[in-house]
Parts: sequence; structure tokens; C-alpha cells
Amino acid sequence: MGTEEAASVTTGSGALDARSAGPMVPRLVLGARLRRLREERGIGRADAGDVIRSSSSKISRMEAGRHGFKLRDVADLLTVYGVTEEAERATLLALAEQANTPPWWRYYSDVVPTWMQTYLGAEQAASLVRCYQVQRVPGLLQTPDYARASLRVAHPDAGPAEIERRVALRMTRRRILYRQPPTRLWAVLDEAALRRPVGGIRVMRAQLRQLIEVCRLPQVTLQILPFSSGGHAAEGGPVTILRLPGGQLPDIVYLEKLTTALYPDRPADIERHWDAMNRLVVEAESPDETPTILHRVLQET
Repeated sequence: MGTEEAASVTTGSGALDARSAGPMVPRLVLGARLRRLREERGIGRADAGDVIRSSSSKISRMEAGRHGFKLRDVADLLTVYGVTEEAERATLLALAEQANTPPWWRYYSDVVPTWMQTYLGAEQAASLVRCYQVQRVPGLLQTPDYARASLRVAHPDAGPAEIERRVALRMTRRRILYRQPPTRLWAVLDEAALRRPVGGIRVMRAQLRQLIEVCRLPQVTLQILPFSSGGHAAEGGPVTILRLPGGQLPDIVYLEKLTTALYPDRPADIERHWDAMNRLVVEAESPDETPTILHRVLQET
């Protein structure tokens, strides 16, 4: 498999389009493969690090898809891992090249913080996005005016041109819901986000109408967590879980903070967040009730 063929990386039943997802997905695929090869040979991370004149921590970052790949390093690791078959070496080296290609969001690099880059790549490749939001409508469901108002609050020192670039980035991200096949979005929205008039009454009413329309999309499931539900499983704050196609890559948990983001990646942590999300959809109102709730809030706004 050469570089062109490797641009679409098949993992099980799905295909990951490296051109749309950026370098993050090839990094995950290659990192996972290198980890399996190392473990099959019984080689520790420290010894693998010595092979590429580096450390065990770099091997750990490479295997987790959080670090770029030098072709020389990958070639040396493949040799010590006993990979001599030319076709397999060519495939993995092609992945290493893709892992270093500029991502699609490079055009917006001035408004994309480093800590968000992994998320953007995963979001564009995801087959499923599950999320819970407390104070804001999820970015993938925002209208331009709502996004603009929200971004002005989050970036009070940004000028009009920067805000418009941030809005354009957010609107570009929404394309995953309308491609073929679309990404499935299952969002739970706290009632507080519906009651908080971000951007004023006019903007908020337009956003509510947008949500009503979105409920008709078969690829979108939207639930409302009402105030009356009391305490719930996600009281720690907003959470997003991304599932990549194929079933061979781990789910990605994304916890966005004020100036950074966390990516809990231990299997136990991922499982715990899935458990909270699954409990949350039981505690929230049924998706069938969402249009009725939105219409009621619209009338009261």
C-alpha cells in the first residue's frame, strides 16, 4: 500500500479519511500498530526509546497518537520489532508520512489552540459524537449568530476579524453532520442552556428554532435534561465522547476547560465517562419530547 492508497485507512468495518481528519487519525492507527508490535516482541518502552535515541515517554506519546513520527524512527522501530515484509513496512511508513501532513484546520491555525487539535481531528473522523452541555448549545448545532455571541464572551479581547474566523471554523466543523455517511450526534442539553439568552432574545429564538429543525435529522438525537431532574450523572461538567469507525481505535474522551482540555485515556476512565453518559440519557427526557420542550421554551422566551 503506497501513500495514496494509505490515505484511506481501513480499520475493520470503517474507513478513516486521513485527508479530512488531518494527521491525528493516522497517528492513532500507526501508534496502535507500533504498540502491538512492541508488546508482541516483549520489548519495553525504555528499550524502544533507546532504539530511536529517545525516551520511554516519547514512545508512550507516539503509541497514543500524541506525537508526530520521523520516518527514520519508524523504520528503526519496525526493524527491531521484526517487521521485514516490504508491503507492511511500506504501509506503515506511508502512515508515518500522513501523520506529519498539515491538517485541514491549518488555515485556522491562528485561532486553534494546540490542546484542541487532537479533538478537531477526531471529530472530523468520528462515526459517533456523544456529548453533554450545560451552559451552551453544542458547537455542532449552533447558528452563526449564536456562535458569534458565545465566542465574544469566551474571547473578550478578540477583534471582529478574529471572531469571524472563529465563527467560520465552528461552521466548517458542522459539515460532518451532512456528509455521506454523516456523523451521528447524540447530545444531551441541560435546560439551563435553553434558558440562557446568549446574544439576546432574537439570537436565542433563532437558535431554538434551529434546534427544532435539527431534531428532524435522522443522524441527530437531542435530549433535554430539565431542572426538575435534580442531581444527575454528569454534574462534573460538559463531556464529549468520540467514537472512531472500525472498532479498533479507543474512544476519545474530551473535557474542555477554560484555557485547556483534558483527554482521559485510561480504559477505566473512558468506561467511567461512558457510564455517566449512558445514565444521563436515561435521566433526561425522551428524544421524542425534545421538539415539544423546545417549542415551549421558544414561546416563553
